[in-house]
Amino acid sequence: MTEQTTDNRLIFGAAYYDEYTPASAGPDRLERDMAMMVEAGFTTIRIAEFTWGTWNPAPGVFDFTHIDRAIDAAADHGLDVIVGTPTAAVPTWLAARHPEVMAVTASGPSSYGPRQNMSIAAPAYRRYAEEAIRALAERTAGRSNVIGFQLDNETKYYDAANPDIQRAFVDSLKERFAGDLDALNAAYGLNYWSNRINAWEEFPDVTGTINASLAAAFDSFRRGLVTEFLTWQRAIIDDYRREDQFVTQNFDYEWRGYSYGVQPAVDHFTAADAVTLAGVDIYHPSQDHLSGKEIGFGGDISRSLKGAPYLVLEAQAQGQVGWLPYPGQLRLQGYSHLASGACGLMYWHWGSLHNSFETYWKGLVSQDYSPNPTYREACALGAEMAEHAASLTGLTKENRAAIMISNEALTALEWFSLDTGFPRALSGGGTNYNDVFRWVYDALFDLNIEVDIVPADAPVERLARYDLLVVPALYSAPRSTFETLRAYATGGGNLVTTFRTGVADDNLQVFTDRQPHRLSALLGLGTDQFTIPEGVRLAPTGALARMLGTEELMGTAQVDLDARTVMELLTPVEDLEGQGDVQVLATYEHHAWSGPAIARRLLGESGSITHLATWTSPELLRAVLLTVLDERQLLDWPQYLSGTVTVRRGTNGRGRALTYVLNYSREAAEIVLPLRGHDVLGTLGEAGAVVDSATTVTIPAWGVLVLES
Repeated sequence: MTEQTTDNRLIFGAAYYDEYTPASAGPDRLERDMAMMVEAGFTTIRIAEFTWGTWNPAPGVFDFTHIDRAIDAAADHGLDVIVGTPTAAVPTWLAARHPEVMAVTASGPSSYGPRQNMSIAAPAYRRYAEEAIRALAERTAGRSNVIGFQLDNETKYYDAANPDIQRAFVDSLKERFAGDLDALNAAYGLNYWSNRINAWEEFPDVTGTINASLAAAFDSFRRGLVTEFLTWQRAIIDDYRREDQFVTQNFDYEWRGYSYGVQPAVDHFTAADAVTLAGVDIYHPSQDHLSGKEIGFGGDISRSLKGAPYLVLEAQAQGQVGWLPYPGQLRLQGYSHLASGACGLMYWHWGSLHNSFETYWKGLVSQDYSPNPTYREACALGAEMAEHAASLTGLTKENRAAIMISNEALTALEWFSLDTGFPRALSGGGTNYNDVFRWVYDALFDLNIEVDIVPADAPVERLARYDLLVVPALYSAPRSTFETLRAYATGGGNLVTTFRTGVADDNLQVFTDRQPHRLSALLGLGTDQFTIPEGVRLAPTGALARMLGTEELMGTAQVDLDARTVMELLTPVEDLEGQGDVQVLATYEHHAWSGPAIARRLLGESGSITHLATWTSPELLRAVLLTVLDERQLLDWPQYLSGTVTVRRGTNGRGRALTYVLNYSREAAEIVLPLRGHDVLGTLGEAGAVVDSATTVTIPAWGVLVLES
């Protein structure tokens, strides 16, 4: 089967559950829903996920009434269908007959009721899941309006540590270490507190371990189970799907009441090999808290998985209480997804539920199905996207900056927290890896510096595409990763690292050289001591001080110079490599602590390494990034509009430069355009009209301007 995208059209639609519609809605509710979807400009609905127990009410018994009704009705109204495998919520009969399918976590066996409470590796679960997937695919794959399949839903390992999973983990360690327990004990430091394992038969339950290396290896193994599970489902679907039908999965992110950061329980980069079209769920604050950042990072990760357009399978419409969008925001959110490279977006969901857990996670229409203002705004958005699809489809990007992310570093900093050095679960939470990731990502977003996201095992050939590579808190990685980072910087790239980078190897064994490992000799500074900065301020010097005085980039507001959360004490290294002086960009101001806090070193004609030894305010981080870019003459016009509007760029499917200017504000924004193009949406007047460069334009509150070269 070939890899596919849908870059020749825009998908627009919603998840639809005929199974959930109450009888009181009337026998013609399905027909009326479809008519309203057509009016909204929908192209597609998504069905079947989470309804396993409805159409497979007993082993071997299948009733596809609701599935057939939805596909038939969609066909009658010219709508396409994405069919989701239902495996994220097990039916009652499966849990009753095979209680061993329920996940056993560190807290004990899961109870029936919630979704995603099972072990995705349980043999009985796999047996009946395969039977259901095959029956569903056989029923639906031949339908002409079924355009693709979604594997499961927001798949993770659900903290399952069932005995069979732990046995498989031990087997994987036997293979990895070739049966050598001495090698295992040495790699993981198991001599500590008598944790040494002297016989494979005595391997302990890993849910109680205090050894971070062993625990991190188990988490990595379970992330591998997710990849294997999706690959297994893909193979089943491939037995039925046509060449023109895509396979996707709605990856999600760390959840803090909304999408926040890197997903701890899935390696998206390896799991994405199981799909032909990357898919994603993105939820975010709204109203006065709408910033575009969650849409941005979620889209940037999703686009980077395949290096191609991706599909937003779940986007909010009305959403949670407090998320009801202001007028104009639903439209702005839709174009924000497209600006990141999405080939379409689908709302979760069409009609708000009338009972159960998500009654008040509102869909596009409320429980009375009336055409409310949010629905009417979706109608306008759907009409606009259809009218201008030729300009809006197939957006690709050639970004000059990237962020390197790591599931392994995320896990490590759960065990060795930035705040205490002890496990976050035992120390009341505190700052985690995703806080550092978002600190970095948000600063770049605010500066209109678009990024790709790369994994920690990316080869230097891939990294060499980028002028700027930011590596936040890469606590642990194989030695080869740090060699790759060295090669990137010495080969002409501009590397920016933060505190707690290059601390430990992939077994979480701390390196015996100065931190950051293999990079301190390039920087000319390293650390072996760090602490919490209480009452510590930073004193910018040199190029950073000059950047802070540049009003056209930094404005006139006072910059917060406090150090926070963690500070490394940097001292010169003896094994300095290469030529060039260390440039200190900021020092610590404190009665006891002094010395460099932010430093860089130029490497050759175009390369550099910059290290932030402490967590700074967002505005100071932005100044550091601007300083790096300015030194190498890499600043571009969007940086001069940062703080006023958000700029996202790319090349559309017909090879023309496309620029989105997004206004995440309740106030109109006035800017001077630095480029010439066609006003695709007619924001400034007539759709398609030419707007000359150096023209002063006004972007309405929560508005968007799209320019096509």
